[in-house]
Amino acid sequence: MKRIHIGLIGFGNIGTGVIKLLRQNEEMITKKLGAKIVLKKIADLNITSSRGVKVPKQLLTTNARDILNDPEISIVIELMGGYEPARTFVLEAIKNGKHVVTANKALLATYGNEIFPAAQLKGVDVGFEASVGGTIPIIKTLKESLVANRINSIVGIMNGTCNFILTKMTDEGKPFDVVLKEAQLLGFAEADPTFDIEGIDTSHKMAIILSLAYGKKVNLKDIYLEGITQVSSEDIDFARELGYRIKLLGIGLLKNGAVEARIHPTMIPSGHLLANVNRNYNAFHVTGDASGPVFLFGQGAGMMPTASAVFSDIMDSARDVMKGISGRVPLRSMNEKGMKAITLIPMDDIETKYYFRFSVLDRPGVLSKISGILGEYHISIATVIQKAQEEAGPVPIVMTTYKAKEKNVRQALKKINRLRVVRDKTVLIRIEDEL
Repeated sequence: MKRIHIGLIGFGNIGTGVIKLLRQNEEMITKKLGAKIVLKKIADLNITSSRGVKVPKQLLTTNARDILNDPEISIVIELMGGYEPARTFVLEAIKNGKHVVTANKALLATYGNEIFPAAQLKGVDVGFEASVGGTIPIIKTLKESLVANRINSIVGIMNGTCNFILTKMTDEGKPFDVVLKEAQLLGFAEADPTFDIEGIDTSHKMAIILSLAYGKKVNLKDIYLEGITQVSSEDIDFARELGYRIKLLGIGLLKNGAVEARIHPTMIPSGHLLANVNRNYNAFHVTGDASGPVFLFGQGAGMMPTASAVFSDIMDSARDVMKGISGRVPLRSMNEKGMKAITLIPMDDIETKYYFRFSVLDRPGVLSKISGILGEYHISIATVIQKAQEEAGPVPIVMTTYKAKEKNVRQALKKINRLRVVRDKTVLIRIEDEL
């Protein structure tokens, strides 16, 4: 039976999961492939710590080039994360004619415009299903299942840490700081959670998704980004009263040949499928012009779910090795030579509905002053909630709007926040009723 040798760079949580999956399902994998996948070498700086899986010492090395320069190894799996030396190792693997499988979203979002053309030129594949959505097959769905569709919209909950925090705040009434500590204790959040809670992790995934959905090169810095650190329990309670739940969404909308690309906390109707994706789960709501809406849901992270996605790419590359082919499916949905820079709609020009929470002194005429400024900037009010407060001090006034332009909203709030009766910066959360 043919043997296909693979090498693993990065023996961390996901790398351990890949080894476990290969061992527990080896017979089934071999039957499905018609060949035996052989793990020939594992490279990591730390090869002495226990990972809960035993491997022969001769498989371990601290030198990644023992894998990159081994002519017998056909597929290199990069699971070390980060930018360097991951970028160097991936490019060396490609140069040496090896297929690459990676879960490194940050690497692909930042250096994909270098890596993918290099792979196409060399005639090797780069598999990256595990880089977005964990076990959810969103990459394959966009590249293959919906290949004949114009993608009108793609909206996703792409970060399990943020979703866990917002779920706990919503369902248990706990404040942000308390839930963040709980997420860290459970392993859902890192000791430094900045990449997650500030939306950076989601932006990496969004850049990859947009390139697949629209066959365009995406500049990561052009995607509007806002994290969840300013979402309070008070806003979550008002959202519930208004019939919404708050989620951190990555939103891509096709409009007149250009794309809205934004990441921010969003109020969505409590009956929407995405509103009911809770805890550390991820989901994607994709609308194609032919397919209509498609909903994908599953574990967005974790050792074995991510290992499952990694192995789907290993199998694809192994099948190509057996057939002596590559590039059957373009790496980013279309030939790299046809990839052009995407046209993103400036954030100032987007139009949506808004939720405002003003903190004001309880005095006559305050509501009319705020309403007057909003009207001055062509912002129409849909609902108002004004609650009395027994204690002295600022009181909240909540408003939702009909569709308004972001630029106008920003200008209006800047003027409102300068009013003497306004005591804190106005809270703004966008509302999406038509996803």
